[in-house]
Amino acid sequence: MTGTEDVLEQLSEDEADFVRVVRRFVDQDVIPEVHDIEARNEYPAAFIDTMKKLGVYGMQIPADYSDSTSSTACFALVTEELARGWMSLAGAVGGHAVMGFIINAFGTDEQRDRLLPAMSTGELRAAMALTEPQGGSDLQAIRTVAKQVEGGYLLNGTKMWITNARHAGVLGVLCKTDPAADPRHRGISILLVPSDTQGVSIPRDLPKLGYRGVESCEVVFDNAFVPAEHLLGPEEGHGFSQMMRGLEVGRIQVAARSVGVAQAALDASVRYAATRETFGVPIWQHQSIGNYLADMATQVLAARVTVMHAARKFDRGERCDLEAGIAKVFASESGLRVAEMALRLHGSAGYSTEYDVERYFRDAPLMIIGEGTNEIQRNLIARRLMQAVPKRDN
Repeated sequence: MTGTEDVLEQLSEDEADFVRVVRRFVDQDVIPEVHDIEARNEYPAAFIDTMKKLGVYGMQIPADYSDSTSSTACFALVTEELARGWMSLAGAVGGHAVMGFIINAFGTDEQRDRLLPAMSTGELRAAMALTEPQGGSDLQAIRTVAKQVEGGYLLNGTKMWITNARHAGVLGVLCKTDPAADPRHRGISILLVPSDTQGVSIPRDLPKLGYRGVESCEVVFDNAFVPAEHLLGPEEGHGFSQMMRGLEVGRIQVAARSVGVAQAALDASVRYAATRETFGVPIWQHQSIGNYLADMATQVLAARVTVMHAARKFDRGERCDLEAGIAKVFASESGLRVAEMALRLHGSAGYSTEYDVERYFRDAPLMIIGEGTNEIQRNLIARRLMQAVPKRDN
């Protein structure tokens, strides 16, 4: 059972068909194999290749450069389908999609022409390099510095938890081009750094509870020379606002991943509750188990609605940091609750690695942390709400 069919009517016929194609790929190729691949922590090369062929990597890239450009609503539903099969597959396209959007929105004509055609096919993959060892969500406190030199910049610093770092051809590095700037955000820029740049190294892959298969790495920049034309856009100092706009896409995508994991947990629970018997009846007939199923279905549907609301507002070109933040918080918290309820419903089977439920329980917590922790998101939501309050005349 899958929940996306009900919302496909909100898409064009071509986009609805694309979601169905991805759903078939998940059902026929991913789900039968993912259990063993994930257990080996094996990079899903064959799945990634199929995603490239399907056009998943070009969805957030405009039609001038991509044959598979789509609305953000369609992108969210495709993300959900991928995460329903394996959350790591959705993660493998998340940062790439954000960078595709950012380069198109803020890059120079030369940067768009040079990068976007290859990014649209997945031949060139992009990763975001934001988080640092001493902090995550406070992006204005980054310490990675790009010192201006003749012809470009010398980049120094360390980034952590960089997804797809080993398989990306270009890294979107958030850095300080003016460390003394006040306010701080005016000194922040994005450099588009080729991964084979001398002085760029990846010392290690970070061990993780879940989110296996796709790497999350430490990336070190040691006097890496980056030519001036690799500064995103025509001038320095706009990187923070550029990334904040891009993270609206990222938060919608993370929220959609949560819905996919929750849908998978619900599907598994419905199947198990229909066949597992205790005291002479299927366990769904016990009120406590039936309540779990009802609550899970409610959480999944409500989370999907918040994601689609944010995606449609983004597609209209409107500011949607509030809606994207709400979707990210609600969907990720719902996904975590649904995964826990699925584990409870399965009992000892849910704790066993023979069942996929324990994988959902390991994967779900990432989304409450990634793309800005939910604690930070709540602060941002509250601030945006207060900005809308009319000021009183004294």
